[in-house]
Amino acid sequence: MQTSLRIKNLNKNFGSLHAVNDLSFKAQTGEIIAILGPNGAGKSTLMNMITGFLAPSSGEILVCGKNIGENALEAKKHIGFLPEGSPLYPDLNVRTFLNYMAELRGFYGKDKAKRVNAVAETAKITNIMDQKIETLSKGYLRRVGFAQSILSDPEILLLDEPTDGLDPNQKEHMRNLIKEMGKDKTILISTHLLEEAESIATRILLINKGRILVDGTLKDILFKADAQTLEQAFKKLTAGDK
Repeated sequence: MQTSLRIKNLNKNFGSLHAVNDLSFKAQTGEIIAILGPNGAGKSTLMNMITGFLAPSSGEILVCGKNIGENALEAKKHIGFLPEGSPLYPDLNVRTFLNYMAELRGFYGKDKAKRVNAVAETAKITNIMDQKIETLSKGYLRRVGFAQSILSDPEILLLDEPTDGLDPNQKEHMRNLIKEMGKDKTILISTHLLEEAESIATRILLINKGRILVDGTLKDILFKADAQTLEQAFKKLTAGDK
C-alpha cells in the first residue's frame, strides 16, 4: 500500500496548552483510521493542521509527498474535509452551495452538474437540494457537509465526527458508505465513540492530551496495550469526559 499521509513530530501549542504533543504516524491508501479520544484530546486540532487551516507550532505534515506548510495549494487538492459542526452558508440553498463548492474545485458546465448530482445521490440529499441550508435539521446539515467533502473524489478524506446528529438509519448508511469508500482512499475519522471506531475502522489511534496512547487494530490494542492505560482512557470516553 502507498503512504498518502505522514505526520512527523507534530506539535500545536495554544499558550501553555499543548493541544498536540510530539505526534507522529503515517497512513496508507486503503486504511480507515479512527482517531479515538475524549473531546479535548486534540483530535480536531490535528485534523485542522492536516488540512492547513491551522499552522503547527512545529513538526511536519506530508500529504501525498507534499509538505502542507510549504506547498499548501497542491497538498490540499488531495484532501476532502468534513469539519466539526458542518459550517455552511445558511442563506444559500443546497444546490447553490454545492455548485459553488464544485466550482472552487474546478468543475464547470455539464461536469459540474454531473458531479453535484452524483454526490447528492451518495449522501442521500436529493430531496432537499432546493431547500435553504438554514432550514435544515442537524442530520441533513451533516450530510450536506459530507457531500461537499467528496466533490473532488479526494485521495484523503478527513471526517470530524461524521455521524454526529444522524439518526440510527442514517448512521448505518454513513458507516457503510465510509467502509466502501475506504477501499481505495485514506480515511481519517475523528470520534469519541468506541462503537464507531469498532464498526468502521481498520486501525485505531487512541489519543489523549495530544499524544497517541496506542496504535493498532482493536484486537492489537486489547492484546498489546497496558491494561491500566486502556482502562483509564475508556473510562474517560464512556463517562463523557469531553
